[in-house]
Amino acid sequence: MPKFNYVAMDSRGKETKGTLEVGSQADAINRLKEMGFFPTKVMEAEKPKDAKKDAKKGGAPAAGGKKGKKGINLNIKIPGMGGGVKTKVLTTFTRQLATLVDAGLPLLRGLRVLEKQERNPTLKSILGDLSLSIEGGSTFSEGLAQHPKVFNKLFINMVKAGELGGVLEVVLNRLSEFMEKAEKIKGKVVAAMFYPAAVMVVAGGILMLLMVVVVPKFKQIFADLLGDAGMPPFTNFVLKISEIIKDYTVVFPDWAGGFPVPGPVVIGLIVLIIAFKYAIKTKKGRWLWDKFQLHVPVVGVVISKVAISRFCRTLGTLVSSGVPILQALNIVRETAGNVIVANAVQMVHESVKEGETITAPLEKSGVFPPMVISMVDVGEQTGALPEMLLKIADNYDDEVDNAVAAMTSLLEPVMIVFLAVIVGSIVIALFLPLITLIDKLGGDNGPGDN
Repeated sequence: MPKFNYVAMDSRGKETKGTLEVGSQADAINRLKEMGFFPTKVMEAEKPKDAKKDAKKGGAPAAGGKKGKKGINLNIKIPGMGGGVKTKVLTTFTRQLATLVDAGLPLLRGLRVLEKQERNPTLKSILGDLSLSIEGGSTFSEGLAQHPKVFNKLFINMVKAGELGGVLEVVLNRLSEFMEKAEKIKGKVVAAMFYPAAVMVVAGGILMLLMVVVVPKFKQIFADLLGDAGMPPFTNFVLKISEIIKDYTVVFPDWAGGFPVPGPVVIGLIVLIIAFKYAIKTKKGRWLWDKFQLHVPVVGVVISKVAISRFCRTLGTLVSSGVPILQALNIVRETAGNVIVANAVQMVHESVKEGETITAPLEKSGVFPPMVISMVDVGEQTGALPEMLLKIADNYDDEVDNAVAAMTSLLEPVMIVFLAVIVGSIVIALFLPLITLIDKLGGDNGPGDN
């Protein structure tokens, strides 16, 4: 009898994992429901390696199965394509499905229609799996739970709440609106940061070319012209920096045939980046990095506003869709994207679990400003918490736009001044020896005239 690994939520929203030995996936889901759990992921346990080898050698498929479905692995990952789906593609799919279901089209038929027109190969394959899962008696949310890399817990639990309440089309519309607004904010931030980033990359490349190729050639010219007179101190300083950059960033060793290879500085930066990536994977490192992001000058304001908007919109959308508050807080914590915000949500979860209010732990966390706490308090007292959370999210979306505009307007003059100082310094350093040379020639000609 096959074994199935499962991930499920209990009535309090606590996640639990385990293994069941039953006849099929449907039996496993029914057993979990009988046990009082809400399954979010049920997958057949991997077969032993010997069984996999036998299958590769051409072993017969399971009885009653089709070779195309059970004898061949249909989830082969193509190198370079990955197993995920871009957020923009998933947002479009959700909006299209919401429109079809809202128009009265059955869910299964809607999935079949979208499968035929879908161009993304990964999502097309997933839609086929979802259709087969629903035809086999599973619910839509159970089918989505089989693809956790594409559909997160927010998506799955909102669909589940819509199924239980019989308002799937409403939930799909809310979910599509949520994803569209989140993608819109992300797009605005990326678009606003693209220009400064592009300018800095191009300017950095030009400065490297000047310091590595152009400036060193002037050193020999000046040495030949000035002789023992020497060069001005500022020119020596710039030439020394040029030598350091040339000798320690990109080197042209003889053993490489004169081909440029990374120098010690570049190698050190690569090692530092790798060490940083490993550090932020640790609990303490991630906490320090997320805290730094929220408090870094200029950029931290934008990151903080985006995090608050995401928290309010996610929680408001989940609660308004019928997801229990404790379960909704668990989902918000896991999708927060920032450890500091996630810890604050965990404090809220513990408070609500004990029968207390949401506002006290929000205020204690120090992450949320007084205006947000006051509006949440009003929403909690009036029984309109979801609507108030969504209003806060809309307000903060506008503030993110203003903060991004202010940040880019501040960065542009700073970049211009910075580049002007760097380029101007190089030009002055290269002109000073010429002035010294002119003075020398003038001094040599003076006594001869007398």
